Amino acid sequence: MTGPLNALVVDDEQPVLDELVWLLERDERIGQVRAARSGAEALRLLDEVDVDLVFLDVAMPGLSGLEIARLLGRFRNPPQIVFVTAHDQHAVEAFEMNAVDYLLKPIREDRLRESVRRATADRDAVAPSGDDSIVVELGGVTRFVSRATVSYAEAQGDYVRLHTTDGPSHLIRTPISTLADEWAAAGFVRIHRSHLVNLAHVQEVRAAAGQCSVIVPSGSGVVELTVARRHTRSLREHLHERAL
Repeated sequence: MTGPLNALVVDDEQPVLDELVWLLERDERIGQVRAARSGAEALRLLDEVDVDLVFLDVAMPGLSGLEIARLLGRFRNPPQIVFVTAHDQHAVEAFEMNAVDYLLKPIREDRLRESVRRATADRDAVAPSGDDSIVVELGGVTRFVSRATVSYAEAQGDYVRLHTTDGPSHLIRTPISTLADEWAAAGFVRIHRSHLVNLAHVQEVRAAAGQCSVIVPSGSGVVELTVARRHTRSLREHLHERAL
């Protein structure tokens, strides 16, 4: 697990701003808390300091929270976002931007703590390559899954579904390209734009009519995954190296 989250609260209403800062400072999972009363001020702060989590008021003069979120999406390492608003009409649009959560005013402390929990779980979902544990959520319960049990990963937009050898699949929010880079050292190889396989679980490689596929376990059965032509040679080389 990594350290506390540094937060930024953005709201044009001073009482709301003060209350959010005060509540966040009471949360042991939060490190430094900064505040901004406008989108312009928030962007200046984001250029100056490292922020992990931004609480954005949706309706503000000048730059709205949704507009700021779109700008943050262009950052190389964008912070996580929680939208804060008195209305719920922008909820769908907010979650399309991969927001961690959507809080309605007035803010309850228990609901705010739940937002921080979600942000922490998302931040820690992809463990470093030397760590064999993955934090996932299932039915509202956070649990640890051994990466060694993951037979393959399947891209689903900005999310990845992890298919295991001995249980249900798990959805984590991270691009498959990021997962491929971080898990390469653990024996995971890209075979398709949508699939990443654990070489340790490849049971069979099939070739027919110039098309290659692999058989890997998934839950109580097996699944056949197509290998893209541009990945076929690389897969065979990795399997050969593993066999030596």
